[in-house]
Amino acid sequence: MIGIAWYYFYKIKTYEDYMISSWSTGFWKITGTIVSTNAGAAVFIGWVGLGFTVGLSGYVKFALVAYIFSLILVIVFAKPLRRQKLFTLADLFTVRFGGRAGIMPSILSAFIYSVPTLALQLIGMSTVFNITLGWNQMTGLLVGTVLILAFSILGGLPATILTDAIQSILILLGLIVLAIVTVMHVGGITDLFANTSWEFLSPISPEGMSETLLYALSVGPFYLVWQSTWQRIFAAKDEKTALRAGITGHVIVMIISFLPFLIGVSARQFVDLSMNQDLIFAFVTNELLPTPIAGIIFVALLAALMTGATSFNLQGASNLTRDMYQVMINPKASNKKLLFVSRIAVVFITLLGLGAAFFITNINDAYRWALMVNGVLLVFPFLAIMFWSRVTKKGVLASMIGSLIVAFIYPYLGLPYDQALVGYTLSFVLVVGVSLITRHDKSEIPKAAISHRLSDYKKGDI
Repeated sequence: MIGIAWYYFYKIKTYEDYMISSWSTGFWKITGTIVSTNAGAAVFIGWVGLGFTVGLSGYVKFALVAYIFSLILVIVFAKPLRRQKLFTLADLFTVRFGGRAGIMPSILSAFIYSVPTLALQLIGMSTVFNITLGWNQMTGLLVGTVLILAFSILGGLPATILTDAIQSILILLGLIVLAIVTVMHVGGITDLFANTSWEFLSPISPEGMSETLLYALSVGPFYLVWQSTWQRIFAAKDEKTALRAGITGHVIVMIISFLPFLIGVSARQFVDLSMNQDLIFAFVTNELLPTPIAGIIFVALLAALMTGATSFNLQGASNLTRDMYQVMINPKASNKKLLFVSRIAVVFITLLGLGAAFFITNINDAYRWALMVNGVLLVFPFLAIMFWSRVTKKGVLASMIGSLIVAFIYPYLGLPYDQALVGYTLSFVLVVGVSLITRHDKSEIPKAAISHRLSDYKKGDI
């Protein structure tokens, strides 16, 4: 991987090359990078642990709903988004509303999502190092940080996409092999179902349908605004590739993501039930598989964690470079300057992720919180930009700021309602209500992005 990154270091000449692979990536590379990016710490480690603790209902309320929303994003929005030819989600806000409208979504994307999810990849790498090499967490985190920085600074998105495409094959094979071996270890699928209580086999969690749906609400909608998927859409060579590769990649991960939960449920038959859920995947792999096969799976996992981390630090770096540095500090920055700043931003985001890794105690809980906050703040403003020409800058800003305040103070309010439900309701009410009582700024392009390429219009066109 470092060799591939070094190769691309000499090929990358522009900011566009580094951050978005110059909008020129083909079908198989996009498909592979979608599979591999979705197979990070949350899938391999978090979802095996979730299957171990709550059973197959975890697949329904987390994985399945995530990929349903991802497919909605691709099927409905891939072509119109690719048509915009942008870099980041925040770019869409900036083009639509003008000025510094993209600052808020940029901050959210960089710090509320990229940093904690990058931290999760580092924790995943340190877990693998601990199981296989006996390293303590500090050593594993530091080595992981060095590897991630070397790979991402040198190769950027082109190296990430190429290695993702290659390792996606190892990831798929590894999950299939581990699932088969684990199920056979407990006597086969029939014995597994016979020896497992219904609460761990049911698609509905023991707390009932309402808990399952509310959990899904806190996770699913975010995937409409997940910038990693947006980057793959923008990186595709054309609209057709963005659509076909997006559908293919997400259908594959929707199917394959059932396996971590099956592995987790099977592990309940022979693993100490008091074991930390984030250690289940590594323990099962280490215990059940022959050394060469286990080694290949761990290598594939490390590769996925590295490119997943690179996707997240590039996401955060593109927000800082494109949406903050270029907009607020140096609007006339040359391409060479933007490339330099983007690499510095990669270092900054990665180090923040390292710092955050020391405070995360549960991968699923941390990931779910990041998804919920970003979804609440961005989903309805994004949908308004795509479909509603009447939406105003004031409406979007009021929605994001109001939702952000509530997201952070809600745990202290003592209310009996689900935080995600309250957040999405407030976001919708604010974006619609404030837009209806305010007018468009002169900096706006009041067109629905689903049917218009916004850059074709002048500011203030009605």
